[in-house]
Amino acid sequence: MKNKRAAMEMSMGTIVTIVLLMSVLVLGIFLVQKIFSSGSSAIDQIDSQLQSKIGELFADEGLEFVLYPRSAAVNIKRGESGKGFGFAVDNTESKEKSYTWSVTATDAGNWKEECGLSVGEANKYLILEEGSFELGKQRNNLNTGGVIIKLNIPKDAPRCTIPYKLSVKESEAGTIAGPTVFVTIK
Repeated sequence: MKNKRAAMEMSMGTIVTIVLLMSVLVLGIFLVQKIFSSGSSAIDQIDSQLQSKIGELFADEGLEFVLYPRSAAVNIKRGESGKGFGFAVDNTESKEKSYTWSVTATDAGNWKEECGLSVGEANKYLILEEGSFELGKQRNNLNTGGVIIKLNIPKDAPRCTIPYKLSVKESEAGTIAGPTVFVTIK
């Protein structure tokens, strides 16, 4: 009789343990899923905010080219990745257009001595240095005319300001914009 009771208590303890472990496993999976979904929604939100800001700038001023932030100054902490600046081009004519863009650290100024970097080393901070896009015939085609230029700043990067030259060219008209963006590493 005692053996049956001990066996019954052991099997009840095992069942309770299995139920608790399964509950913790399900809760863990749920939390991991929530973390990943909130991370991807944050990225989507940043992209939609940038697109809406660029749309507002086009609507307010009727410009063909818009840089964001408008101050052309970006602050990034050392060790951060994925931050940067954006630009967009509006199709002011009713025809399809092709654009290319490129970004490079400028050779002008004394920032190289202050930072202790060469132009090539500063360009390595850029995740993507060049690209292209097409605009359809309709105006305000910001879904394909907006570009986000992201940087990957290593933790050991020097604290300084690097000027990056952005060049945007339309295939038929040539260069339409060439602002300098100042990236300050903090």
